[in-house]
Amino acid sequence: MTKHNDSVPSPEDDPKVNPPGEVPNELPPETALIDKHGIIERNATLLLVLSFLVVTIGGIVEIAPLFWLENTIEEVEGVRPYSPLELAGRDIYIREGCYVCHSQMIRPMRDEVERYGHYSLAAESMYDHPHQWGSKRTGPDLARVGGRYSDEWHVDHFTDPQSVVPESVMPKYDYLARTPIEPTLIAETMATHAFVGVPYTDEMIEAARADFRVQVDPFGDFDGLLERYPGAQVRNFDGQPELTEMDALIAYLQMLGTTVDFSTFVADASR
Repeated sequence: MTKHNDSVPSPEDDPKVNPPGEVPNELPPETALIDKHGIIERNATLLLVLSFLVVTIGGIVEIAPLFWLENTIEEVEGVRPYSPLELAGRDIYIREGCYVCHSQMIRPMRDEVERYGHYSLAAESMYDHPHQWGSKRTGPDLARVGGRYSDEWHVDHFTDPQSVVPESVMPKYDYLARTPIEPTLIAETMATHAFVGVPYTDEMIEAARADFRVQVDPFGDFDGLLERYPGAQVRNFDGQPELTEMDALIAYLQMLGTTVDFSTFVADASR
């Protein structure tokens, strides 16, 4: 036998319950606002005007404060523009569509930080045009790939990805090692980047072709290169006597995430 609970009204006494067979002819009072919103939805012009106002107000709220900030990016010691060879490697990275499967943005969440390293800083991509943050990871994030693998591993990976990562779906890029590269337009490329704000000096642009070649020659005079680009890695990246696109791409990958010393980095909490 079911025990009756006197605190719960019966359906006959509950005003929110319609008598059997009756259908309510009006919405309850709490839906009045939704009913008025239907007027906006049925009037295309009114909907367009109100949408424009909402977007305008939202844009002003987000953009206006930037005019009162001296700098929207926290300056971080160690971050520098790409060397000529690294810049050429980055162009190859973009040309080959690497950004489609690899992101370069580590989010400040535990699982990401434990797998990839310190979360990405805005300053680390301040000289990227365009940035390579990405939005999809068929492969791992590459923001801190620099120094994680040897040059030989990268050569094998580009030549035959499945030879080092059997489950990889990455296509082969072995032709990069057979494609010579020359610094024909590197000075012009750097001048273009300087035009949009990258701090390449006239000296850097004038020395671009020489710096391009000397970065793969450990026996060359690379003191000037290291002075202009502190921390630049100098060596034969693909192990071949000829300067190739493989050299440039590996040089780019090996510097990613290596410019900031996170053992001494302290975030500016005031920002």
